[in-house]
Amino acid sequence: MAAAQPKAPVGAAAARRLARGCWSAFWDYETPKVIVVRNRRLGVVYRTVQLLILLYFVWYVFIVQKSYQDSETGPESSIITKVKGITTSEHKVWDVEEYVKPPEGGSIFSIITRIEVTPFQTLGICPESIRVHNATCHSDNDCVAGELDMLGNGLRTGRCVPYYHGASKTCEVSGWCPVEDGASVSQFLGTMAPNFTILIKNSIHYPKFQFSKGNIAGRKDDYLKHCTFDYVSDPYCPIFKLGFIVEQAGENFTELAHRGGVIGAIINWDCDLDLSASECNPKYSFRRLDPKHVPASSGYNFRFAKYYKINGTTTRTLIKAYGIRIDVIVHGQAGKFSLIPTIINLATALTSIGVGSFLCDWILLTFMNKNKVYSHKKFDKMVDAPDQHAGLPTSRLAQQDSIPADPRGLAQL
Repeated sequence: MAAAQPKAPVGAAAARRLARGCWSAFWDYETPKVIVVRNRRLGVVYRTVQLLILLYFVWYVFIVQKSYQDSETGPESSIITKVKGITTSEHKVWDVEEYVKPPEGGSIFSIITRIEVTPFQTLGICPESIRVHNATCHSDNDCVAGELDMLGNGLRTGRCVPYYHGASKTCEVSGWCPVEDGASVSQFLGTMAPNFTILIKNSIHYPKFQFSKGNIAGRKDDYLKHCTFDYVSDPYCPIFKLGFIVEQAGENFTELAHRGGVIGAIINWDCDLDLSASECNPKYSFRRLDPKHVPASSGYNFRFAKYYKINGTTTRTLIKAYGIRIDVIVHGQAGKFSLIPTIINLATALTSIGVGSFLCDWILLTFMNKNKVYSHKKFDKMVDAPDQHAGLPTSRLAQQDSIPADPRGLAQL
């Protein structure tokens, strides 16, 4: 009687099957099964979705957004400004050195159009402004000596004294006297201000693309001495009249000059560097930046003083200035063709076209009358059960596997 052959360990057999499966997965190619469903309405939905996705990527992504380009936002920028012009008030001629603050010619500057002057202020004692909270009084008992109001004009002495005009009384303070509302005189400087000219010299640089350009025409003659900006005829003459800026911002010049305000001069450098450098041009726009419709914070003003001595006594002239502040803001974006974003967006477009198949599959499986037939043909269901064909020959198994479960399924679809 022959000796029984030793059986291979179960673990070794499982390892060999796993190795064969891994090797097969490495070399084999798998492709999904395609089922053709002859349904006109579903076909129209499918092609419409594909067409819309294709139009979105071709028109919006590639043509409008130019997603085939590598881009850079926020150019490096330098700004130099210069104001020219002369104006007058009631008793004085004003030049640039007096009405432009600060005088350095940076990207933010103010043009004074109206002032309230309090002259000959000296250090002493005087009535507090009636506008200060709790400044009015009836007797000395209403005023606390040594009290300091952060919104007031000085240190209270404890006395209640008559106001500068009228029958009112306010607490006496020690500080610069007389206080601002007691002796201020208003002067309007905006008569000639609409004709002031403002030069805005700007140059930008996109370091990623090593591209630089400026907003002034490269001419050697006296072009800048005689030109003013025009969108069509002189786009590279960045000399603007103040009245033109206010008009482009949609504001009334007289009202703005009296109350003050902030206007943004916005320079936009959007450049397609696949084109020539001459196609990269600055675009100017102007708009008001401060909230003019909020009464509590509308307008723009600031204070400064001029100091001098009279008979050895330090004296100053306090000036509350209303004006038009100009903020020059530069932004932009440059783009140039790059292979990497092109490939990424093409792959995204091709992948997104598959949304049409997903949508139609969902309609078929959910809303169509023969959704069960479609589900049966689309999905192969396998049950992990003992092998019922263990005793059948190989040819018989192959014959059974080749017989479709539902020969009329596709016809029904």
